[in-house]
Amino acid sequence: MRMDGERESDNVEDNRGGSGGGGRMIGGRGIGLGTIAIALVGGWIFGINPLTIIGVLGGMGDTAPAVQQQPVQPSPGQEDPQVRFVKQVLASTEDVWRQQFKAMGATYRDPKLRLYRGREATACGTGQAAMGPFYCPGDEKVYIDLSFYETMRTRLGAPGDFAQAYVIAHEIGHHVQHQLGISDKVDQARQRSNERAANALSVRLELQADCLAGVWAYHYNQAKQVLQPGDVEEALNAASQIGDDTLQRNAQGRVVPESFTHGSSAQRVNWFKRGMGTGQMSQCDTFKAAQI
Repeated sequence: MRMDGERESDNVEDNRGGSGGGGRMIGGRGIGLGTIAIALVGGWIFGINPLTIIGVLGGMGDTAPAVQQQPVQPSPGQEDPQVRFVKQVLASTEDVWRQQFKAMGATYRDPKLRLYRGREATACGTGQAAMGPFYCPGDEKVYIDLSFYETMRTRLGAPGDFAQAYVIAHEIGHHVQHQLGISDKVDQARQRSNERAANALSVRLELQADCLAGVWAYHYNQAKQVLQPGDVEEALNAASQIGDDTLQRNAQGRVVPESFTHGSSAQRVNWFKRGMGTGQMSQCDTFKAAQI
């Protein structure tokens, strides 16, 4: 992925030297890929079914009280190539979604992306490194402990810079859903549903975020021609490695589709490909699709 010379976002807060925070993470309010990593950790270390943990973290809960955060900015000596890459990817999402919202007659609110180490107090509770990246609608921030990228490479079998960019784009997809009011409607519907129906709604929300990540990739590459041979395969592999069926098969040797909360590997790949193949948000309506 060619990013040399690309713009860096000013919306990154670097709190890697911060002290973290107490409390617990309310999974239903922190949306994204992060639940997968903590599910894997629980499965490997404690012998807990990862899909059970995903279901708990993806379940409903009381909203945590808002947390006042100081926007800590990095000193020049702190920045490294990985941080620069994160800033460039975030900037690319800003450029794409500002244009997409403008075309709809709306204004896109740039989210913040906050870097942290270990644990971090958020408006959704306390985020922890084991949870991986997540989006908190309470403060409209994406939270990333950069150690997750090493987890992607060594534990999830998903290396590569475009795979890392896909993770950010997926979380920004949740921010787009939040601004459009989609995630709020899904939360309300899940509260009225039984567990199986609530899981099915979560799957459609996650697959839509995958599709929106594909829309970003389409438009950014059209504008900048940043993709190199193998990049798309990296993203598709990442989407495949974090499918519920793959995680469950690796953990317990069998698949229980009714417990899915993020979608199967094939579904995640297909919806990312749909977004990237068309570049159209209208193609990402997973909630009206008869088959996902």
